[in-house]
Amino acid sequence: MGWRPAEPRLRAWTDCRGGVCGAMDRPGFTASLVAGGVAGVAVDLILFPLDTIKTRLQSPQGFNKAGGFHGIYAGVPSAAIGSFPNAAAFFITYEYVKWFLHTDSSSYLMPVKHMLAASAGEVVACLIRVPSEVVKQRAQVSASSRTFHIFSNILYTEIPFSLVQFPLWESLKALWSWRQDHVVDCWQSAVCGAFAGGFAAAVTTPLDVAKTRIMLAKAGSSTASGNVLSALHGVWRTHGLSGLFAGVFPRMAAISLGGFIFLGAYEQTRSLLLEVGRERP
Repeated sequence: MGWRPAEPRLRAWTDCRGGVCGAMDRPGFTASLVAGGVAGVAVDLILFPLDTIKTRLQSPQGFNKAGGFHGIYAGVPSAAIGSFPNAAAFFITYEYVKWFLHTDSSSYLMPVKHMLAASAGEVVACLIRVPSEVVKQRAQVSASSRTFHIFSNILYTEIPFSLVQFPLWESLKALWSWRQDHVVDCWQSAVCGAFAGGFAAAVTTPLDVAKTRIMLAKAGSSTASGNVLSALHGVWRTHGLSGLFAGVFPRMAAISLGGFIFLGAYEQTRSLLLEVGRERP
């Protein structure tokens, strides 16, 4: 980038105080843990139906046969409960790695730091995400190898997404802060999250299609073996480019809105928790 934000205004650690993101003297990992969990539950409760529609659009049996618009709210409670530890684990890892790899905010290494932090967060969150109902069903035979395949497939799809979303989110916040000469408000951070999420959703849709095909594949089929490249090749061969980007618009809509809610809720909740912590004697 051709600009460098001033050090006093933009540090690696920011929080929202009174609606404005300001500098922090300490990480506040507990606040990140709780805020991440709250944000995860909030976004799942609101956007679960859109994700269900997206998954059915990507189903090899077709949207209508996969259920269409019937029962799109089924599974919301369990998803919301599971999302709290998952999102909490991601954000406490993300913030810790950012703190551990602390660099000057004007450094060109900042995007690399955010990529590493996001990747580490996804690995830790994946350890919680993998023991899901789908994994338990798929891992009944050769459990260790099946679990490893599912774990690796989730990483193959989630890490590329986070590698795009979080450095872009941080860069957009820094750019907006630089343009207005003060750090972004929490709602502005949420807007940046929406743009970053939508862009990342678009460019990683083929990987998401492959993951969906693998998870929905019949046991014993070549697709169920868990090879992402093989799944992508199969979709390309049978459905072409449109198949690789099946459900891209619902995915972009859901993740853009999700980025606004998720990252906005995270920043706002974290700032409130930090305020409460500072007011204690």
